[in-house]
Formats: sequence, structure tokens, C-alpha cells
Amino acid sequence: MAMAGGFSLNEQSASAMGTANAGAAANPQNASTVIFNPAGMTQLSGTNLSFGAAVLDIDAEADSASATNQLGQPVSGTTGGDIADPAYLPSAFLTHEMSENVAVGVGLHAPYGLAADYDDDFTGRYFADETELTGIALTPSIAVDSGNGLSLGVGVNIMYLDGKLSKFADTSGALYKLEQKGAISAQERQQLAAAPTYSNVEGDTIEYTLRIGALYELSDRTQFGLTAETGTGSSLEGDITISDFPTQNGLTTLKEEAEVPLDIPPSVTFGARHQLNDDVTLLFGATWARWSDFEELDIYSGEGGTGEVSSALRAQGQVGNPITHITEKWQDTWQYNLGATWQADPQWKLKAGYAWDESPVDSYTTARIPSQDRHWLTLGAQFAPANTDWTVDAAVGTLIFDGDAKVNEREYTHAQPTTEDGNASYTGSYDLSAWSASVELSRSF
Repeated sequence: MAMAGGFSLNEQSASAMGTANAGAAANPQNASTVIFNPAGMTQLSGTNLSFGAAVLDIDAEADSASATNQLGQPVSGTTGGDIADPAYLPSAFLTHEMSENVAVGVGLHAPYGLAADYDDDFTGRYFADETELTGIALTPSIAVDSGNGLSLGVGVNIMYLDGKLSKFADTSGALYKLEQKGAISAQERQQLAAAPTYSNVEGDTIEYTLRIGALYELSDRTQFGLTAETGTGSSLEGDITISDFPTQNGLTTLKEEAEVPLDIPPSVTFGARHQLNDDVTLLFGATWARWSDFEELDIYSGEGGTGEVSSALRAQGQVGNPITHITEKWQDTWQYNLGATWQADPQWKLKAGYAWDESPVDSYTTARIPSQDRHWLTLGAQFAPANTDWTVDAAVGTLIFDGDAKVNEREYTHAQPTTEDGNASYTGSYDLSAWSASVELSRSF
């Protein structure tokens, strides 16, 4: 659950994190401007290198949890434990001044990520067990200075996305139908129902998005930045494996090629920087993201509905393609950032920031992503040793969530994604909190 608005990540640069990313589109501090606003590369002289890492630790555990299976019977179990392990996010950026008006750069970073893992005896195990998404991006960029205070830049995100969705499969409804047909006895039904049927989907893909940016210097003390990034309708391609799947002939393992559509949203970011005096700088930012494109989390057959999994489900009276369906119906989001820096002395700069981060999860909160609106508070410091070209940035932050995240999940039909399908349900309340820390080394040549 390492996320900032959906499954985007905030912690990609310690220099920007110190001010909660406020004004990052208008405040090119080092080579990390490649990902915040490529136009900012024109304000960096010579060659610039930045590299660092961040750790994000989220405490996410259900205070209460209850569930029913497809027959409406209660499911026994626990609240699932702490579902989020610490996440480690490395990054590296490089820019080079090609001429007085042209600069190029490249970044290696993690723009997207999501991770949640419940204990095996989780009450809602028929809705979620493991959820993972890892995104790594290589971002070559170029920028041009027009010479009249306006700079323009463009970059391409070449992203490798890798994901995993797993859960224990609820077979109570299918086994009941087999018993009613006389295919299995009541005793066989009980024996098969005791098997831990498990569904696991893994896939990956390579996708591309385009980031364009503009930076305008209104004066020596004030400048504005604007960036826009395109989205992409990608699909993770891999396999679905269901182990201990019950049939009238006993338990078997099924495998089929599968696809999981995943929408990366387009976004727009505005930033402003104003130097109040020689020591104090004020920063502001706002980001809009079109998360409403993410309407469902479905698993489709990669074999046209003719594979082992689809055929077995169809034989038990279930729809074969999509193999599973989860209604999401996310909403568009805003993130607002405020920050300030204070040049305490020639070597030390102190930073502070605040961001309000809106969650895209609205009416259909799920066990896989129990999210809530959050407040992000950060503190940072920059040390620039005398007589060197190195700077060191460090930042810490805490996430404060707006109350507990409430989950009231049901199974819905794909044809009518707001219509409940059967008696299966999961209800839970989650206490969420998080902290993060980041360090970054930068040098100009």
C-alpha cells in the first residue's frame, strides 16, 4: 500500500520530499528535475548527478473483519495482521548542458508501487491475499531555453510494470451445485470444501508515457512550472494458476494464460516558487490525476476463454471470461502541496512541507486497496560542504489518514458492475498510518 493517490509514489527525491514535493515543477534543485519538470534542466549548469533511496513503512491492519461465503455462511478467521512491509525505493538522475540553450537528462526511478499481503487465515481471504505492483521507469529527456525566460522540456517514461494478484478461492457455491446435480456426495463436498483452493495471477508489461513541461521565470525571485503526463491503457500479461481446484474427480491444478488491464492515469502538475528574501523561499504545487479511468480490476483469459481455468469454471456454471471481476470505479484526484526552505547559513538549508493527498477510492473500497484521504507532513535538510561540489539531502515524513478506511466489499457481475452477485461479502475497518525517510547525494561537474 505504498501509494500517493492510487498507486503513484511520492518518495522519489529527498530534495523534493523535504518540502512535500511543493513547487517541484518550478524549483529545479538538482538532476531530479528530470521527473518533476524536464524544462528545469536548462537551469542546471554543466553535468549534474543525483542518486538516493527512500524507505516507506505503512502500518495497515484491520481493527475488525467479518465475511460470508457464496452460500451466505460466515467465514472464520483473523483480521489478517499488518498487511504492508517496508518498501525501498532507489533512484538516480543525470543531466548535461549540451549548449547554452539545450540540456539533456535521464532518470531511473519508481513512479508506481503497491504491496499488501494478508495472513493466510484472514477472514476476507476469498477477496484478497497478496497484491503487488512494481513500476520501474527509465526517463530520457531534453529541454530547450527560449532565451526570454521560458524553457520547454519533454521526456519519455519507459516503464516496466510487474504485478501479482492472489487470493484463496471460494468454492462453496460451485461445490453446492455439483452436489445438487448428483456429481458428488455430501461427504465429498465437505472434503473438497476443506481444501485450500488458491488463485494466483502474475504478469508484466512494458509501457510508455510522455511528459512535457514548461518553466517560466517571471523575475529573479519568482517562477512557475507546468507539467503534463499522458496516461496509458496497459495490460499485464502472464498466467493464472489455481491449485487444489475441486472437481467431481477430486482436486487438480489449473493454469491458463491471462491478462489484467491496468490504466496509468494522465496527470497535470502546477508549481510556483517565490524567493521571499535572501534566506526564505516559499513553494506551492497542485496535481490533478484522472484516476476515474480505473473502473474495474478484471482478469481475462489470454487464450480466448478456452484454457484450463476458463473451461473448468464454465463447466461449473461460472462465466469464463473475464475469469474474475472486481468493481473499482475510482474518482479523479487532487493533491495540494505547500512548502518552504530557509538558508540557515552557507552550508545548511532547512525545509518543511505539507500536502493534502486525495484518495481515488470512493464507493467501492476493497480489501486489496483499503485507502483513505491523507495528510503528508515532511521535514528536510540540505548540507552543502564548503569547497566541494557535493550536496546531501535528507528528509523524513509522516502520513496521517482521515479516519479509518471502511471496506464493505461484495462480488459484482461484470455486465452490471454495481449489481451484487451472490451472497459473498467482506466487511472491515482499517487503522492506517505511515512514515518515510529519504536521502540523496548530488554533485555538479
